[in-house]
Amino acid sequence: MNKSSFASPKATKLLANRYQLRESIGNGGMGNVFLANDVLLGGTPVAIKFLAHTVCEPKMQQDFAREALMSAALSQKSIHIVRAYDYGVSETGNPYYVMEYLPGKCLKEFMPMDLPMFMTLMRQICLGLQCAHQGINIDGKIYPLVHRDIKPNNILVIPDPILGQLVKILDFGIAKFLNHTATNSTNRKFHGTLPYCSPEQLEGEELDSRSDIYSLGVVMFEMLTGEKPWQPETDHFGAWYKAHHFEQPRAIAQIKPDLQLPRALNDLIMACLAKKASNRPQNISEVLRVLENINRAHYFALPLNISCKQVETNLPPELPKNSELPPTIEQACYKLTWPEKKPIQEIVFPQVIDTEQGSVASLWLMLSTQEIKKRALSIRHNEFLFIASPHPMLLWLTVLYNRLLVPKWLPCYLDMQNPQNQRLVTALAESERYPLTLFTLEPPHSCISVISSYIDPSKRQLLKTWVKQSQSLPHCDQAQLSKNILKQQYKQMQSQIQQRLGAKPPVVASRAL
Repeated sequence: MNKSSFASPKATKLLANRYQLRESIGNGGMGNVFLANDVLLGGTPVAIKFLAHTVCEPKMQQDFAREALMSAALSQKSIHIVRAYDYGVSETGNPYYVMEYLPGKCLKEFMPMDLPMFMTLMRQICLGLQCAHQGINIDGKIYPLVHRDIKPNNILVIPDPILGQLVKILDFGIAKFLNHTATNSTNRKFHGTLPYCSPEQLEGEELDSRSDIYSLGVVMFEMLTGEKPWQPETDHFGAWYKAHHFEQPRAIAQIKPDLQLPRALNDLIMACLAKKASNRPQNISEVLRVLENINRAHYFALPLNISCKQVETNLPPELPKNSELPPTIEQACYKLTWPEKKPIQEIVFPQVIDTEQGSVASLWLMLSTQEIKKRALSIRHNEFLFIASPHPMLLWLTVLYNRLLVPKWLPCYLDMQNPQNQRLVTALAESERYPLTLFTLEPPHSCISVISSYIDPSKRQLLKTWVKQSQSLPHCDQAQLSKNILKQQYKQMQSQIQQRLGAKPPVVASRAL
């Protein structure tokens, strides 16, 4: 679809009374992808994929809707699959579906890479593929999926405050259900990208997950070497058919002689590239198991089964004093006293602190002294959700994560028609870090630790936008309804954040006021 198929984004009406198109960010034979703003969620950026007029015949529309369904269903199970959450048809008759907007780079741009980065990204790719292979529920029955087009251009790597890089698998447009009569065909047809196709895929045979494992082997080889396992004379079908069927892959050591590749990893990649499916790992779980063993042997991954008693014996002798905040702000936090009107219990609430450097938005948290010591070295992660209708409401979520403990979830719901909350969020948007002041549950209930959480610049810009939007909205008395909507979204977020953090199931650790 050409850009001219749409009106200029500035002049375009809201799509489905919700999405404001901004600009084209991707083109392909199947259609066009636009960057848009979801005005219902305060202008949150989204990506909208339209099916082109030239392929808008019924079968293609059915496949397009199926792609949206698969992405939506799979993304609820794995953080490593791009999330789709809306589907429709535009006024001009173009089917579309709405995805999360992912400002990252394709895997190709990181090649070749070192072993630590390879291990981090490959584990995530395998987790996403494992989710697809496990399948989705159709009419009460589980149907596994084969992606059929695993390649670097369909794997996106985005910055992540916890993992460093977060992998997302894209484009389930030619994925196929296994054992589902509605998608089976008697016509043998080739689908995929030639350099990454398994031998059986080139034959147009019925595929299973082992075909994706072959494609994964090509991707692994390329991630480490920057080159493909074969060098055919041309890029034509015949040349690649010969390579995949009859030619052995080159040795990784031949291309990268200085790469100190563990033998187990070399053997895994070559096993994935076996010509016969029966000689490859039979499922992604096998691949993951080998990767975990390699990681333990060479990168000393931390165990996940350490008990809290073991944690208590390794508590820091004294709490760290560097919160990464300006010294004047940190000192002001340590001078704070617990408000008389607040209950003495494990709660969290937001508060503006007036310091020499101006107003600072902060979180006040009460925990037992022992719990504060356990959390002293936690990773801090934050998320912000805003809903404008029916009532402007903001969820400010902070998570304290230590892989040896269950995460601490600290949600705060802010009525954005309250001027005090508008001032609070404005102050929050002005600083790249906000303090968490930790008070003891035991008397004298003093602040014994100050830590901080970094806010990404894009999130700070969103906060500023949401404040302005809230100030311009008419008065509304449906705050509880908006809060309930945000609570539902928060529950959905928890499972995805868990996967990102590699944490245990969420528990209610502190009650938000």
